[in-house]
Amino acid sequence: MTYQRQRYLILLLIISCIIPVWSTCPRALQAADFKVTLLGTGSPDLLMNRFGPGTLIEAGNQKLVFDAGRGGALRIQQLGIPWNDVTTLFLTHLHSDHIVGLPDLFLTGWLLGRQVPLRVWGPAGTKAMMGHLIEAFQFDIRMRQQDDLRPAQGAIAKDIAPGVVYENAGVKVTAFEVDHGPVRPAFGYRIDYGGRSVVLSGDTRFSENLIRFAQGADVLVHEVCLADPKVLAGSEHERHVMAHHISPQQAGEVFARVKPRLAVYSHVVILGNGTDDEILRLTRQTYSGPLEMGADLMSIEVGKEIKVRRHSK
Repeated sequence: MTYQRQRYLILLLIISCIIPVWSTCPRALQAADFKVTLLGTGSPDLLMNRFGPGTLIEAGNQKLVFDAGRGGALRIQQLGIPWNDVTTLFLTHLHSDHIVGLPDLFLTGWLLGRQVPLRVWGPAGTKAMMGHLIEAFQFDIRMRQQDDLRPAQGAIAKDIAPGVVYENAGVKVTAFEVDHGPVRPAFGYRIDYGGRSVVLSGDTRFSENLIRFAQGADVLVHEVCLADPKVLAGSEHERHVMAHHISPQQAGEVFARVKPRLAVYSHVVILGNGTDDEILRLTRQTYSGPLEMGADLMSIEVGKEIKVRRHSK
């Protein structure tokens, strides 16, 4: 064998070793491998166009749900996602609009195909809540097992503290505290995967801690509250609500300091008269970067490019 042929074979061997490693490198992941879908973008208000707060994160073959607001299970079914894939839920806090859809996600998801206990992680009180929920639905759970031959069911619930709360197959979820007034703790979440990152604010007013944890994020999904000044002037309750949330101008300041590749509004609260266009207009007073008004079933693919797709009705 000639010297040149030996060099050629050695080069081929080296390339054959490098390619498999490179193909599994996080930076080689495609945009479709990391996707955010807004299951619900609403508030406690009963709105047909904005279901309760909830977000689906798809990272590789993992599907993680954040918050279980009203109608979340319906949205997951609408997306055509197999229920056996929906096994992990993270809660930002325990206000009713973020958990009222939990029994549906828990029980209907099991009835329609989930084969394992639902993992539910959230702030202090989450474990006790899930224990009481199982107790409240004990009759149904027992009958489904006996009559419908469903597998043993339950929930693996855990009260978490700030820090890394989930790491699996390249997906890292970090919980951090935000400022939702007297609701403590209330969490935001940062999801890192494939060299990309998404931050979910949860419910919060202006939060320096959120800004710190959102640095370098590709996508920042943030709550917003628009309040009619006349409503605030005439209602102590509405002033109280506004004090626990963030205005469009304040949210714009957060976006301007974080500088995400895309800022998205979700959990949209409107006190009195107001419109989505007004929220965007006020945000532009303090922020000029990429911005989207979130809508139910909007998806955001996070890769070299960020692709936003609105659900066609």
